[in-house]
Amino acid sequence: MDFLGIGGGEILVIMLIAVLLWGPGRIVEIARGAGKIIHNLKSTTSEFTNQISKELEEEKKNSVDKPEGIEKVEIYKNGST
Repeated sequence: MDFLGIGGGEILVIMLIAVLLWGPGRIVEIARGAGKIIHNLKSTTSEFTNQISKELEEEKKNSVDKPEGIEKVEIYKNGST
């Protein structure tokens, strides 16, 4: 098991130290708080991504197409006939 470059034995030692420092009851509270923070962060990120996607879709729908003459000039500049 490799989590953030830390092996299973190292995670076990970190958990043991945490239990010794804060006790088992406090560890549960800390884990619950961390879970809530992660959940809120994920939902905020998802909402942000959805909003950006919607705005990009609206921008595509509302964009103005190039007039026909501009495309011909670009083709001529590129050396194509």
